[in-house]
Amino acid sequence: MRRSVQGLVTALVLCAAGLGPAGAATAVHDGAAVPLPLERLFDNRAVSDDARPGEADFDGSGASLSAQALAAAGWTPGRTLTVQGARLTWPRSVPGTPDNVRADGQQVAVHGRGDALAFLVAGTAGTGTGGTGGTGTVVHTDGSRTVYRLTAPDWRTGPLATKAVALPRLNTPGGPVAARARLYVVTVPLPLGREVASVGLPRSPGLHVFALSVRASTSGWTGSWARSTSGRPAVGPWTDRTLRLVVHTSAGGPRVRLRFANTFAPAPVRIDAATVAVRARGAAARRAPVPLAFGGASGVEIPAGAEAVSDPLALTVPADTDLLVSFHLPGTVTAAPTHRLAVQRSYLSGAGDHTGEVSAAAFTGTLSSWPLLTGVDVGGGPGSVVALGDSVTDGTGSTAGANRRWPDVLAARLLRQGDVPRYGVLNHGVSGNQVATDRYPGDGVSTVQSGVSALHRLDRDVFAQTSVRTVVVLEGVNDLLGGAGAPRVTDGLAEIAARARARGLRVLVATVLPCAGWRTCTAAVDTERERVNSWIRTAGVFDAVLDFDAAVRDPSRPSRMLPRYDGGDHLHPGDRGLAALAESVDLRLL
Repeated sequence: MRRSVQGLVTALVLCAAGLGPAGAATAVHDGAAVPLPLERLFDNRAVSDDARPGEADFDGSGASLSAQALAAAGWTPGRTLTVQGARLTWPRSVPGTPDNVRADGQQVAVHGRGDALAFLVAGTAGTGTGGTGGTGTVVHTDGSRTVYRLTAPDWRTGPLATKAVALPRLNTPGGPVAARARLYVVTVPLPLGREVASVGLPRSPGLHVFALSVRASTSGWTGSWARSTSGRPAVGPWTDRTLRLVVHTSAGGPRVRLRFANTFAPAPVRIDAATVAVRARGAAARRAPVPLAFGGASGVEIPAGAEAVSDPLALTVPADTDLLVSFHLPGTVTAAPTHRLAVQRSYLSGAGDHTGEVSAAAFTGTLSSWPLLTGVDVGGGPGSVVALGDSVTDGTGSTAGANRRWPDVLAARLLRQGDVPRYGVLNHGVSGNQVATDRYPGDGVSTVQSGVSALHRLDRDVFAQTSVRTVVVLEGVNDLLGGAGAPRVTDGLAEIAARARARGLRVLVATVLPCAGWRTCTAAVDTERERVNSWIRTAGVFDAVLDFDAAVRDPSRPSRMLPRYDGGDHLHPGDRGLAALAESVDLRLL
């Protein structure tokens, strides 16, 4: 579109004065743009007060984000949020003033060394679920440049499965409208070891950037235990209750920190005290639980969609040991981000803060899931292996409380040897999960807790994990049982491999186990399974293949598991079958 002569003169005057579009500050030196902090480049108003919706126009049609809805989610001006392991600050702007940049090649002053750039973004180009984006440039302190690709899903129609937060309403010139408004955190990989000096944004004005940072690497830590959020089910309700969760370490170390996540939630959750202890038996600790701190405080409020990481604690955490993680919820919690299938009994107290108690006496209730807690990291160590999978990885069919899931057995094998690093093993299996289809839509209270698709949880459950080195993928049978053909599964696995390798990760994939005898595992499903496995064995897109199918199938009836490995339902291996999977892994491949 041509500018009017008056508009062009105005633009020239603004440039001469050091101002860009809509009054955003710019700087020019020797004919080149000088990088400026992002907030000095803000040129768009996305947030309005509900009483004055006309003060902002996010999308060019007068619609905007509600300041009150953001505040209800805990996204208040100037608040630092941790999402996907990255710390991002929501703009300090008051409603009706510039609070984001329309990406148009601006040079942003960003400094740091880490594994990824993290952008808090949304698109307004009306492109549906495909999003809008373009190519930008990273300038490093050594003078080198690298190129990245950034895509922002649309703020009205983008996938709920990958959003950081969804607001229940938005503002229009005619007033509030009940409609989901989405904001996203998108990360793009950085070259390891090269420090960032500045970032050039793409030229895509429909892409709006609210915040930008370098995600710090997690070197110096090893992930010892982790679980994915599989949904957000109704709970309790819990008011003034203490949860005491039992988790089992893989790696050990001299320091510990814990990770909590409010994934998929629409409102903040408050933890006002938390402790960690080595378990004795049941809900009893060996000795007094040690208090955790969050930024020096005893508790933390976790905004909707965000995470909280406790301060490092000097506590020796043994490998291959049960821990008790206790936290007090002072308010009323009616639904919580949860990993549904724990295959482990945890505990719930009556009223009061019982986080510091050694005794089990207060913990009269039990839990069969892991709410809110998503990770335990230990100091030092060589890093982690992530097992990305479905119910076979999650532990369906294994003995409750015995830690006999195949990733548990793999972790024990690593601890017993000295030929390869003793990696932590992080179990990100989700029962019922699929490669390409969301079983849980990513928003609202869950009725199905089979998670968002492996493709949609890859950033959160693999790339953002602590010091991850290798990912082992065992997925696909649920897609096939749900009616998907082999190409949908293989395309998804190939995308996982490509995205993981772009992050510098080693990618191992396992063949899909036989399932004949399961009620919906027909001959047609088995034919598609064999097509998937043939492709896995020959595609050459992975660093290595783990032939789990061959490890447990019945040679005389290859569509079935050997009876001694079958957990009883013909789909899930039992303890012996899960051990056979783990024992079949050549540790040198990790």
